[in-house]
Amino acid sequence: MTEQLTPAVQDYLKAIHALGGADGTVTPVDIAGRLQVRASSVTGMLKRLTEADLISYEAGHGCRLTTAGVSQARSVIRRHRLLELFLTSVLGLDWSEVDVEADALEHAISPRLEQALADYLGEPLEDPHGHPIPTAAGDLAKRDLKQLHKFAAGQRIVIREVQDDNPERLRRWQTLGLVPGATIRIRSFQPLDDLFELEIGDQVVPLGSEGLAGVRGELAS
Repeated sequence: MTEQLTPAVQDYLKAIHALGGADGTVTPVDIAGRLQVRASSVTGMLKRLTEADLISYEAGHGCRLTTAGVSQARSVIRRHRLLELFLTSVLGLDWSEVDVEADALEHAISPRLEQALADYLGEPLEDPHGHPIPTAAGDLAKRDLKQLHKFAAGQRIVIREVQDDNPERLRRWQTLGLVPGATIRIRSFQPLDDLFELEIGDQVVPLGSEGLAGVRGELAS
């Protein structure tokens, strides 16, 4: 697709990638839920993306990004995550605020400005929420992470990334110290009450699985 991609097309490609469309099939229902749009509008856009050779789509099954679609999606993701990092580290915005701001700005910056941001930030590997930043060539690091509430009592976990689309949760996690790079220990789990006790630094914090949803990590070495 040689023409400039519209913001709507970019949003769809980013959403499909986030739902796993680079490696597997994504359903229109999932896309509609992610973008909070009607299913009928998703179907129309998927046909458009198919015609542009950005996805392969089979009605009744779902879609998957083509090589060109993956490249375009990761270009949007790269701009978004560079912007988030710039807004936090340079302009001093709170990490709970920058997802919405980056959503608006990612469609407006040129490739030249994108590279200038990357150079200024030192070609960073991660955004403020711990998500890997695609390289200019479109490479994206893959990590085998699990949701924090999927680990067992007694295990020590390094937090690697947190979901960035809920400002209230981000502020809460930051207050508790549930941030990328932190090492925590699951002290106990009470399944009947769905209650975890976490050792975070020198404090013990009780949280349910819903309060931990979106925090991902790996076992500490």
